[in-house]
Amino acid sequence: MEQNERLAKESIPRLLLHLSLPAVTAQVINALYNIVDRMYIGRIAAVGTDALTGVGITFPIIMIISAFASLIGMGGAPFTSIKMGEKDHDGAERILGNCTALLTVISVILTVVLLLVKQPLLYLFGASDATFLYANDYLSIYLTGTLAVQLSLGLNSFITAQGFASTAMATVLIGAICNIVLDPVFIFLFGMGVKGAALATVISQTVSAAWVLCFLNGKKALLRIRRKFLALIAPDTGRVLALGLSPFIMQSTESLIQICFNVTLKQFGTDLDIGAMVILTSVMQMVLMPLTGVTQGAQPIIGYNYGAKNYTRVKSTIKYVVAICCSYAVLIWTLCIFFPRIPCSIFSGDEHLVPLAAGYMKTFCFGILLFGLQIAFQNSFVALGNAKYSIFLALLRKIVLLIPLTLILPRAGLGVYGVFLAEPIADICAALTTTTIFLLSARKFLNPTHSSDE
Repeated sequence: MEQNERLAKESIPRLLLHLSLPAVTAQVINALYNIVDRMYIGRIAAVGTDALTGVGITFPIIMIISAFASLIGMGGAPFTSIKMGEKDHDGAERILGNCTALLTVISVILTVVLLLVKQPLLYLFGASDATFLYANDYLSIYLTGTLAVQLSLGLNSFITAQGFASTAMATVLIGAICNIVLDPVFIFLFGMGVKGAALATVISQTVSAAWVLCFLNGKKALLRIRRKFLALIAPDTGRVLALGLSPFIMQSTESLIQICFNVTLKQFGTDLDIGAMVILTSVMQMVLMPLTGVTQGAQPIIGYNYGAKNYTRVKSTIKYVVAICCSYAVLIWTLCIFFPRIPCSIFSGDEHLVPLAAGYMKTFCFGILLFGLQIAFQNSFVALGNAKYSIFLALLRKIVLLIPLTLILPRAGLGVYGVFLAEPIADICAALTTTTIFLLSARKFLNPTHSSDE
């Protein structure tokens, strides 16, 4: 009750800071799982550049695994917040149990299928004979930890939804610290190379999953995993999948985009160009994670008050989120455009790769300037339980704009440069469209006569 009262009455800036700061930290730390691997792998003596490129080719598959966790976690968590706002405690716990069962089933299916088809997939996604060995070594071990990844990422959203942002931050903090410590031990001390990086990640994710399960079965949690609710209930599953489809599309299409990047660069460029793209997508992942953290921190406030029909408080929260996201996006844009070598040098010391990536970064990251609007409004639709708009906007940026541009621009005479130019064009067009749709539709679903079940 005390936690619910805070979501309903506490000062929005103070509450947003309390919930977003740990969520931002959690997102940044979560990005470190794979980013730290890349930092170390890129500096393996003699083979660092090929190893970094090979591990980069596994990103689409890793993104797909994470996307399924978001499908269930970010699809179910907003509904639990809304149910809590409606004072339906059993309904909220039923959704949590349903999502736990879903994550477990999906994990088993993903592990079996991906282990069977990983070799042709890696070649399809842009691996060459020089880079396949490293991609296969990394992925073979990483897939054994699929269940841990699903549970730690998917169920952590339900901890945040209850307002325990610091506990959710601890989930990824514990895992990231393990990863940072174990990476150099396995990679360099034990001489395991990319296999050591993958093993360190699997162990770290397993520790995170254990932490999440302990909390959601403990006395402190407002919502707990109940054995009686560990079942696939059709109506709940349908609503979770519908709302989770937007974040799933955002992440899974990121996988598809990475495939398009790699395949097109392989056709028009070299392994070095693919390595540059690995660096740029790693930088984008690292610097944009805080935006996701801010919107996740705001989600319990928006969802709870939307369920309680306190629309004035919902609108105020969204305004603060937009202001924070836009300010941060401008700051990151300045760094990437005027000081591109700084973030690129984090991932490699190669005298050919770093300047190549830095040169492309000024183009590739230009659209970050408006990205704050895109993520603030798109995730507000998710928090409000509005699946229709959130799915459309997720499809717009990736499927409608970015993938066609990635395929068309290089063939229109721009070559390799066209691959890197596609990103800012898609980002700017999507941000302007998302902002327009949200402002035009906000009056419809944020007024006293609108039902949260629509």
